Amino acid sequence: MLLTISTTYQPATDLGYLLHKNPARLQSIEVAGGQAHVFYPEATAERCTAALLLDLDPVGLVRGKGGASGEGFVLEQYVNDRPYVASSFLSAALSKAYGTAMNGTCKDKPDLPAQALPLAVKVAVVSAPGPDWPRRLFEPLGYEVEIETTPLDPTVPEWGDSRYYTLHLRHAGLRLQDVLTHLYVLLPVLDNDKHYYIGEHEAEKLLHRGGDWLPQHPERGFITRRYLRYLAAYVNPTLERLMEGDESSVDSASPRMEEHESRSAETTAAQVTNDAMRGLAESTLQPKLSLHDQRLQQVAHEIYQLAPKRVLDLGCGEGKLLRLLLRQPKIEYILGMDVSHQALARAAQRLHLDEMPPRQRTRIDLIQGSLLYRDERLAGFDVAALVEVIEHLDENRLAALEAVVFGQARPAHVFVTSPNADYNQLFEKLNAGEFRHDDHRFEWSRAEFAAWAAGVAERHGYQLRLESMGEEVEGVGAPSQMAVFGVV
Repeated sequence: MLLTISTTYQPATDLGYLLHKNPARLQSIEVAGGQAHVFYPEATAERCTAALLLDLDPVGLVRGKGGASGEGFVLEQYVNDRPYVASSFLSAALSKAYGTAMNGTCKDKPDLPAQALPLAVKVAVVSAPGPDWPRRLFEPLGYEVEIETTPLDPTVPEWGDSRYYTLHLRHAGLRLQDVLTHLYVLLPVLDNDKHYYIGEHEAEKLLHRGGDWLPQHPERGFITRRYLRYLAAYVNPTLERLMEGDESSVDSASPRMEEHESRSAETTAAQVTNDAMRGLAESTLQPKLSLHDQRLQQVAHEIYQLAPKRVLDLGCGEGKLLRLLLRQPKIEYILGMDVSHQALARAAQRLHLDEMPPRQRTRIDLIQGSLLYRDERLAGFDVAALVEVIEHLDENRLAALEAVVFGQARPAHVFVTSPNADYNQLFEKLNAGEFRHDDHRFEWSRAEFAAWAAGVAERHGYQLRLESMGEEVEGVGAPSQMAVFGVV
C-alpha cells in the first residue's frame, strides 16, 4: 500500500523538516507484519512529495516471525487484501514513521508545524462500500476529494466496479499534523478491520487524535463506532466525552453505512443527556449489523454491564463472542467450550492464540466438551452464555443440559438465545414448518421459549428476564429471543 503527501509550499523541501525524514535518502522502519519505507519521488524547491510504502508479508501476518505451531491451513488467511489496502496497518505505520510530525514538533524549524500548507494526498488503495463514503468522511474537514474506481475485472466490464478506490485529497491550506491525524483516524474507519486489540487505550487514542475536530464532524458517531469496532463498552463513554461542551447539532441526515438509511429527527447536543446518549449511540449512530452480529453485541453488552470476572461461552463455535469478551478488560478469565474439535481449532486461529502476549493468553482457554454431561471444569463462573445453542439439541436432551448448566455449574447469570419461530413466516424462502438451519432440531415460538425458560428458572432458583433480539415486527416479534437468568 502506498501513501504520498505533496506540497507546493515554498520552499517545498521544508516537507522533509516537518516529517523528520531526509529527502536525499531512503529510510526503512520495522512495523507489525513487515516494513515501511519512506522516500521522496520528487524534492525540489517548487514541489516536494514524500511517499510511505508499506510492505506487508501475507504469510508473516498469519504465522508471525517464528511460525505458529500446530496451525492448520485456512486459505483466506493467506489470500486476502490485507497487504494491499490502506487499513489499521497503514495507520500504525503512519504513527511510527511520522509520529513526531503528527505531534506538531519540528526541532530545526519550530514555527513550521503551525504553518498552513497546500497539501495533496494520494492513497492507493482504500476499501469502502462505495465512493460516497470517503467523501462523507473527508469533505467535512475541508478536503477536495477525488475518487478513482477500480473495476472488478477490466476484461469483464459488465461486472462493474469493486469496493477498492484510489483516494486523492487536496487542501488549500492545512497544517501537516492535521492531515496526518485525519488519515490516522479515518483510514481504519473506512477499512473497518483493525489488526490489534481494541480496549480503553484505543478509546483514549481516538480522543487524543480526534478531540480537536471529531466533535464537530457530522459523522462523529459513525467514526467512533467503526474506530472502536462497535464495542458499546468503549463507544458510549467516548461519544459522551466527545459531546461534552459541543453545542452543535447532531447531523439529522447521517446515513447508516450498510443500509444508507437516514435519521428522521434532528437532535442537538444540548438535548442529549447521559441517559439519552446511550440510546443515541446504540441506535441512531450505529450502522446496521447482521442479525448474528446483533445477537453477539447484545449479549456482550449485557455481560459488560455485569462486570464479571469469570465467563463461560458454552457452544463457543469459531470464537466470535470470545473475541468480544476479550475486549472487556474487567473479565479476568474466559473459558470457551464446544463439542466440535474443528470449531475450536478455527477459534484458536481466529483469536491468534499462538501469537497472544503472555498476560492476554492467560485470560482464555478453549476446551472440548458436551453440555449433556457433568463437567467439573464448568464450576465457579460468574456468567455463562449459550448463544444459538439449544436449538441444535434434541428437545428430549434439554433436561440434561439444564442439569449440567443450571444444576451443577450454576453460574450467577446465564444468557440463552434462540430463534423465534413466530418470525419465520417473514422469510420468503422458508416454507411453513421448515427451520432456518438444517442442523436445528427445533425452533420455538415466543410462548414456547418463555414457558421453557420460566420452568428452568423456577426449578433452579433463578430470576428470569426475557428480551427481544433484532427489530420487532408487530404480530411476530423479533427474529431471535433471549432469556436472562440471574441467581435470586
